[in-house]
Amino acid sequence: MPEYIWPQAADRRLIGSRVSRLDGPVKATGRARYAYDTNRRGMLWAIMVQSPHAHARITAIDTSEAEATPGVVAVHIIQDVGTEIQWAHDEIVAVAATSEEAARDGAAAVKIDYEVLPHFVTERNLQAAPDAQPAQAETTGDPATAIASAAARSSGTYHAAQIAHCSLESHGQVTEWQDDETLTVWASTQAISGVASQLGEAVGIPASNVHVETQYMGGGFGSKFSADRWGVVGSELARVTGRPIKLMLDRNQEVSVAGARPSTHVEVEAGADGDGNVVAWNSRGWGSGGPAGAGSPPIPYVFEFENQTHAHTSVPTNTGPARAWRAPNHPQACFVTMRALEDLAHEAGMDPLDLFLKNIEKTGARSSTYAEELEKAAALIGWRDRWHPRGEQTGTVRSGLGLALHTWGGRGHRSNCEVLAYRDGLVEARIGSQDLGTGTRTVIAIVLADTFGLALDEVKVTMGRSVLPVSGASGGSTTVGGVSGATRRAALNAVEAVLERIAPRLGTEATNLLLKDGQLHFVDASHPAMSWKQAASLIGVNPVSAMGANPGPGQLTDSGVGGVQMADVSVDMETGVVSINKLVAVQDCGLIIDMKTAESQVYGALIMGVTYALTEERVFDPLTGRMLNADMEFYKLAGIADVGEMVVHMMTGPGYDERGVIGLGEPPVIAPGAAIANAATNAAGVPINEMPMTPERVLAAIEAGGMA
Repeated sequence: MPEYIWPQAADRRLIGSRVSRLDGPVKATGRARYAYDTNRRGMLWAIMVQSPHAHARITAIDTSEAEATPGVVAVHIIQDVGTEIQWAHDEIVAVAATSEEAARDGAAAVKIDYEVLPHFVTERNLQAAPDAQPAQAETTGDPATAIASAAARSSGTYHAAQIAHCSLESHGQVTEWQDDETLTVWASTQAISGVASQLGEAVGIPASNVHVETQYMGGGFGSKFSADRWGVVGSELARVTGRPIKLMLDRNQEVSVAGARPSTHVEVEAGADGDGNVVAWNSRGWGSGGPAGAGSPPIPYVFEFENQTHAHTSVPTNTGPARAWRAPNHPQACFVTMRALEDLAHEAGMDPLDLFLKNIEKTGARSSTYAEELEKAAALIGWRDRWHPRGEQTGTVRSGLGLALHTWGGRGHRSNCEVLAYRDGLVEARIGSQDLGTGTRTVIAIVLADTFGLALDEVKVTMGRSVLPVSGASGGSTTVGGVSGATRRAALNAVEAVLERIAPRLGTEATNLLLKDGQLHFVDASHPAMSWKQAASLIGVNPVSAMGANPGPGQLTDSGVGGVQMADVSVDMETGVVSINKLVAVQDCGLIIDMKTAESQVYGALIMGVTYALTEERVFDPLTGRMLNADMEFYKLAGIADVGEMVVHMMTGPGYDERGVIGLGEPPVIAPGAAIANAATNAAGVPINEMPMTPERVLAAIEAGGMA
C-alpha cells in the first residue's frame, strides 16, 4: 500500500510553484463555453413573469393572451391562485417561445391579479420591525460589571447593508430531454452532483438519469448550490414541449432574487483595563436576509473574552431570500468586532496594533500565527512608521491605516477521483467536480503530474460532468482540499497498480520498481532506468484504473486558517470620498498547490472587499417594497481605478506545509471591509461605522463628529 503523504519539499516539482491556469487561453480567447453560451438545435427561450409586489396574494391568473402570442410554445404556471408572495420579483409564470423577444412578449401578455398585503423591507430601525424574533443571548462571565470597572470604555453602533452576489454569469441553465427518460442540463452551478440529485427528485427520474455539465461558470460566491425553481421549471417546460429550454435570469432578477448577504446592525460596548487587556464585551444585534430573517454572526469575532455577551434578533423582511455569500456571516462579524476594538484602542490611547497584539492569545490555538502575520503585515505596509492617532491630521485629504483579523475552517470535502494510465503515456484524472474559475482544474493537474513525475502537458483532467466520480459542492472553501486529496490518493494507487501490471513483463516484482521524476527505476539496479513512456508501453490495451477518495488514509487536508489585512486609505473631508491607497493581505492556508492561483484568490477577495466596503448595497423602496438598484448602473461594483495597490503574502514553509491543503476561497474576503473602515476612521478622525462607506455617509459621520 502506498504512503499517502504529500511529497516533501525537496521532491516537489510542481506543487507550490507558480503555474498559470490551464483554462486561461480558452477563456481569454472566448472559446470557453458557459451555460449562457449553450444553444441547442430547436431550443426555446423561457422568461419568467415576476410579482411587482413585495407582499401579496395571487387572486387570478389569465394566460390566454400569452398563449396566443406569436412564437409562444408553452406557458407554465409556477405559483397558482391563492399563493402568498413574500418578495417583489418572485416568479409566478414562465413562458417559452421560439426567441427571447417572443418570450418577453408572451410574458408581458400574462394578466395576474393580486390582493396587496402590508410589507416591510427596511430593518435598520429594529423598533419598526413587525415580526422580529426575540433576541437570543449568549453570555460568559459578568460583562456588565467588567465594563463598569474598565479603565477604558467604548461604545458604538455598526451597520453593514444587505448586498447581492451579483454573479456576472446569471443563474440558470439549458435543459434537454432524451426519450423522456434522461435529462441533460448545462447549468451554471457550484454543485454538479447536487443539482443532478435535486432535479431527478423534482422531475421523477433517478439522479443517475440526470446528466449535469458545467465546464465553466461565471461566478457563484455561494449562491449556486441549488437546482432552484428555474431549474425545475426549465426541465418541466422541456418535457412538455419536447424541445430544449434556455432559462437564464436577466440582470434585474440576478440582483433582486438570486441571493443576498444579510444585513447586520450591532450596538457594542467594550472595556479594557489600564494595560490594554480587553476585559469585557457587550453587544446586541439584528439583521435580515429576507423572509427567514438572518442568523447571528459570530460576534465577537476571532477573539474570546473572559466577560462577553451577544444577543441577536432575526428580522424577517419582504425581500429576496439570503443565500450563502463567500464566508457566510463572517464579513459582518469581522466588521463589527474590528471596528469596536479600533474604537476601544482609541479610548485607551493605544495604537490598535499594540492592542491586538496585547490580546492575541484570546484568539485561541493559532494565536502565534496571528502574531506572526500581524508583524509581517505591519512591515509590508510600514505601520510603525506611518500610523498616527485619530484627529492628528489636517487638510482636505487625510490618510489613515487600519487592520483586521479573520479565520475560517476549509477542510476538504468528500470527493472521489479515478486515475487512468494509458499505454501511450497519458495519465488522466476523472472527477465530477466543477471549476468555478478559481483554478480547480489546474490544481488537479498539478497533483496528478507531481505524483507521476510528469509535465503538465503529459496529464489530462476530465471534470465538470455529473457522470464522473462524485465530488462535493464547491462551498465552504472545501474544494481544493477535497479534490487534491482524492486525486493524490487515486494517483498513488494508480502508480502502484501500474507497477503491479508491468512488473511480470519486466521479469521482476512490483516491489523492485520505483517511479520517480518521470522515470522507472529498478531498486536493485539490475537494469538501467527507463522513461515513463517506455514503461507505460507495457501497460497493454486496457488502461490501468485506480480510485481515490477524500477523506481517506493519510492527512492530506486540515482545517483552520487565519489571516491579517491592513489598509492604507485617504478620505476627502470635503467630498466624503474614501480612496484605497494600499491593501496588504497576509494569509495562511496550509500546503499551497499552486502559488499563482492562491495569490489570485486573495487578490480577488481584496477587490470584492473594496466593493462591499465602499459601494455595494441593495436599496429598497419602503413604500413599494421593490429594489431600486437591481442593475449594473446603480448597483455599484469597484473598477480598476478603485482598488489601489495590493500586496499579498502567503505563509508557507515549516509549520504550515505539513498541515496539508486547506481551503482559501473564503477567508481573505472577510477582513477587507473592516480594515478599510478602520483606516477611514483613522484618517477622518471620526468613527465611520457603516458599510458601504458612501460619500454621503462619510460626510454625515464627519459632520456628526464636529470635524472640519
